[in-house]
Amino acid sequence: MKIVIIGPAYPLRGGLATYNERLARAFREAGDEVRLVTFSLQYPDFLFPGQTQFSTEPGPEDLDIEVNLNSVNPLSWVKVGEKLRREKPDLVIFRFWLPFMGPALGTVARLVRRNRHTRVVAITDNVIPHEKRPGDRPLTRYFLSACHGFVTMSRSVLADLRRLHFRQPALYRPHPLYDNFGPLKPKSEALAALGLDPAFGYLLFFGFIRAYKGLDILLEAFADERLAARPLKLIIAGEYYEDAVPYEALIRQHNLEGRLVRATDFIPNEKVVDYFCAADIVVQPYKNATQSGVSQIAYHFSRPMLVTDVGGLAELIPNGEVGYVVPPSPRAIADALVDFYEHQREQEFTAGVWAKKKEFSWDVMVNALKEVAG
Repeated sequence: MKIVIIGPAYPLRGGLATYNERLARAFREAGDEVRLVTFSLQYPDFLFPGQTQFSTEPGPEDLDIEVNLNSVNPLSWVKVGEKLRREKPDLVIFRFWLPFMGPALGTVARLVRRNRHTRVVAITDNVIPHEKRPGDRPLTRYFLSACHGFVTMSRSVLADLRRLHFRQPALYRPHPLYDNFGPLKPKSEALAALGLDPAFGYLLFFGFIRAYKGLDILLEAFADERLAARPLKLIIAGEYYEDAVPYEALIRQHNLEGRLVRATDFIPNEKVVDYFCAADIVVQPYKNATQSGVSQIAYHFSRPMLVTDVGGLAELIPNGEVGYVVPPSPRAIADALVDFYEHQREQEFTAGVWAKKKEFSWDVMVNALKEVAG
């Protein structure tokens, strides 16, 4: 098939770009012709909370990437849509994660469909956003109503689609394994690469820091006296996407500074392996969620996990087999972490991760996208 993927890709950075590039490779491995269309402008600067939207790493030489879609310029929407309408690809796949993108992506989708050949499908990360704003629903509906089908990566998003009365073909398929950050490293090598003392155990919080991801809950949990009595440190690896002041106040309140490892800049792809392989356990203390790519990086690097029982997180983490699923409260998180270290469960859960991660294939996602296209 001739396939176009529309969404973040190089020179943009972050999990969505990483996913879309890996998906393109999966289609190519399946024998399809594929290219990516990404944004020349993804967000206006005043809407972007991080330091920069752009990667400082070399671009992928094996992928065909066009940088020509401006999220706030309707002329670019028409230009991209008309070009694809004339080219008649068999399948156009949109990555939809935010209502703000609804006008741009929805307009392109409508224009492409006019050729009466191209099938339009979407990978819907969210249809009801984590952080709600006025106008979310009509912007989302504008895009979703232009699609022939959907693939969701959590059952909760599939339920949201049906709740909003979208009846196009839709399938749930779990987030595939993030296997593009290189091979595993021995823990000792990862600790040495980060300059960390091997006399301590390390917990990892990874990813952009936003309110819904619950770093404040984890800081409260880590202040628990049972954990404070152990030689443990918490690695915070990810860029602040909001004001750091409330988190700093918690750190001072609980006297946590000496128990933290801060890496609060964007983590380049080549360093991801070190942070995961240095950790005993990866903690995702989210307050709400749909799915998380962090889990699939942890699976790739065979790390035990603790997730909160919100959204679709628990769907991928069998409680007691690869880690813990707990309520989003400091006490519940602390109790699980105490159990992890008191009963030395790292080896047990690592074995469970090895067994479970075989289920998360990119071939499954490729086939699902083709199936909902009809």
